[in-house]
Amino acid sequence: MSLKKMFLPVKVASKISIRRAFRDKVALFFIFLFPLIFLFVFGGIFGKNNGTSFKVALINQSGSKFAKDFTDQAHKDKLFKIDDKATSLVLANEKMARGQLDGAIVLPADFGQTSGKLPKGQAVVYYTQNAEQSGQALVSVLQAELQGVNQSLVKVAQPFSVRGDQLNTKGLKQFDYVFAGLLGFSIVGLGIFGPVNVFPELKKQGILRRLHTTPIRVWQYFVANVISQSVVGLLSVAIQFAVAMTVFHLRISGNFLELAIFISLGITTILGIGLAIGGWARNEQQAAPLSNIVVFPMLFLSGTFFPRFLMPEWLQKASAFLPLTPIIDGIRLIATEGKHLTQVGSQIGMMAGWIVVIYALAFTVFRWE
Repeated sequence: MSLKKMFLPVKVASKISIRRAFRDKVALFFIFLFPLIFLFVFGGIFGKNNGTSFKVALINQSGSKFAKDFTDQAHKDKLFKIDDKATSLVLANEKMARGQLDGAIVLPADFGQTSGKLPKGQAVVYYTQNAEQSGQALVSVLQAELQGVNQSLVKVAQPFSVRGDQLNTKGLKQFDYVFAGLLGFSIVGLGIFGPVNVFPELKKQGILRRLHTTPIRVWQYFVANVISQSVVGLLSVAIQFAVAMTVFHLRISGNFLELAIFISLGITTILGIGLAIGGWARNEQQAAPLSNIVVFPMLFLSGTFFPRFLMPEWLQKASAFLPLTPIIDGIRLIATEGKHLTQVGSQIGMMAGWIVVIYALAFTVFRWE
């Protein structure tokens, strides 16, 4: 048999699978829209530049020029998000009680009044018992701000000092780190839940049984699914990248072609699990519980929703051998740290090992009906 005839069924089955995916409204939702929902949720949490800031009321009871200048400067300071509607301590207390403010800064009537040659005064920070930690942090920050003012007014020699120096190393923002996990979640949905939901339905309708009467073989059907799912998956991932870069300013340091190759390999790895479960199960009642048993440990232990370095060391070592872990780690290394395929050899080797094991199992348990 010529190579062209051998891969003709693969080509036909791939086209049919891609068309089926784009005609199925439920599949379109879970392939394209569902990952975007997660992207916007996690992007809203981690995508902003979340520097330290305090929501406060600033109540100026002093008529001094110094107090006015201090108030104007505080409105420009990014450390403070000042609620201009809380114009009295009573209103501020109501908002603090509802958790809308971290505290209230009150400048008393004598704040900024000149005594001798220098202005002086004591600002008062009010906070509730439930916001004690934020309140104390606000006191420390305000003290540091006033310390800077004091040093500008009274020149005192400082015997000790601190110097900051920038390293030539690019650090990751929280969203840069989380995004790779979101792509892993998308790959799991595409590679496992897709076949697990589709195959039992195809068996129920007798489509796979009729397909079995054609010359197509199991390996050809698997290859067709890998090709079609990779095409659809890369399109879904591309949309996620476009949204992340446009809306949440994701920084991409790596090569897009290398990233596409690696993601395709990741889809192939995870798809094998879906083919094994969906191909073995006779109906949805068998497929759903088994897929959940396989999927949820990977989602929680492979760094999908939170970093693996937060786990105990023994759990980090154990989770490193899960199929999804090298995929997420590799995407992160290539996309946000600028690594090349030659530098993620350990991740590729782990995925290749899983491909051999998973597809050997999938071939063994696959049923046409």
